[in-house]
Amino acid sequence: MKTVFMGTPQIAAASLKAVIEAGFEVAAVFTQPDRPKNRGMKIAFSPVKELALEHGIPVYQPETLRGGEAEQLLRSIAPDIAAVVAYGRIIPESMISIPRYGFINIHASLLPKYRGSAPVQWAVLNGDRTTGLTSMYIAPELDSGDMIYKCETEIGEFETSGELFERLCPMSGELLVRTMRGIEAGTAPREPQDGSKATLAPMLSRSMSPIDWSKSPREIVKHICGLDPWPCASMEINGAVFKVYGAEYTDHSTDKAPGTIISAGPRGIEFAAGGGKTLLVTKLQAPGGKRMAAADYLRGHPIEAVR
Repeated sequence: MKTVFMGTPQIAAASLKAVIEAGFEVAAVFTQPDRPKNRGMKIAFSPVKELALEHGIPVYQPETLRGGEAEQLLRSIAPDIAAVVAYGRIIPESMISIPRYGFINIHASLLPKYRGSAPVQWAVLNGDRTTGLTSMYIAPELDSGDMIYKCETEIGEFETSGELFERLCPMSGELLVRTMRGIEAGTAPREPQDGSKATLAPMLSRSMSPIDWSKSPREIVKHICGLDPWPCASMEINGAVFKVYGAEYTDHSTDKAPGTIISAGPRGIEFAAGGGKTLLVTKLQAPGGKRMAAADYLRGHPIEAVR
């Protein structure tokens, strides 16, 4: 089955690798244009481009899919199917019907829950116990296409969005291959989504970083995990803003106001949280510093607790 693959980050590269290893003909790859990266701002290839070049697959990097050029290019390739995984571009309606079997997509949620650009992060932020992946046909409306297959996985209590992404990478490739084989064999199901059950997963922003200590300890933990690796949860101590990367529950109670420092020592920094409970911050990054255990930071920077 002649395939065009569209994707950009590591999770997409994992899916492309699975498609190649499964023996499908990948006629072309579309990925985002090269961008400056890291402190040196050197131009970097996307993980998908690097993999495609390793396998001698033609790579196209249009700035936009609109305007007709990308559509003409896709028509000239004449694929049987187009597979999209975290490409970062909306597919124009005029392109959707070009491949014989249409466009399919792997979305990182159990649709119709969490349509949008940050489904993994919102599943963690909202404290969901499970999440997963859905393969679907692409439709004009965002993430609204008919569903094909799903796979589900539990979310660890302290699992970060970044860690969950890493676990979903190989699962995404397996699901894409299963979907393509099902379509090729004519056995793939097609289930319309129930739009009344749809929820959105919008992009994250730095404005979400500050921890709201009036929330419950679990809500705060999920806030920390959901914003890791970006934009990272933050807290303020003595006027300085720290990034927060880890926290643990305690069995302590307090009558202090949320956000009050209860203790600071070998286990970390204990804060009053909502509901009269406390939470222990165990990993942090001081302004201009490195990520470290809170206990290590306290050895050189003691913090006084409220008496």
